[in-house]
Amino acid sequence: MTISKGDRLPDATLVQLGESGPAPIAMADKIKGRKVVVFAVPGAFTPTCHSAHVPSFIRTKDQFDAKGVDEIICVSVNDPFVMKAWGEATGATAAGITMLSDAESAFTKAIGMDFDAPPAGLIARSKRYAMLVEDGVVTQLNEEENPGACEVSAGEGLLETM
Repeated sequence: MTISKGDRLPDATLVQLGESGPAPIAMADKIKGRKVVVFAVPGAFTPTCHSAHVPSFIRTKDQFDAKGVDEIICVSVNDPFVMKAWGEATGATAAGITMLSDAESAFTKAIGMDFDAPPAGLIARSKRYAMLVEDGVVTQLNEEENPGACEVSAGEGLLETM
């Protein structure tokens, strides 16, 4: 079942590459009592994700801060090493965006946002979406109909619906 507005996010453990190597990050700890934006991409370094989706949140970070958002989290099914490199390559890390790996797709599957596109070489990937989560509850969910599009799930698209 796909997550919907009004649903509580399930707990899942994601991974972030830190100074001491890969570290588990409990989603529950990230969202409890906080206002958080979670956006997901089909794959790091893929064209739309790299040139449109992540840059849209870098551009709009100050606007989210002004709306009381505590953290912006980018989730991808890539491994934590790729996510760290991608955060550095795009400037997302320097902008203060948290890059989390869902390499096992556990979180992505738990919220029903997984898909496969074998002709493109994409297996067990995440649909493109952005959501606002307040104290663990999804208060806004913007899902793209096409994984190659980045409109409603872009930073600007989410801001318009907040």
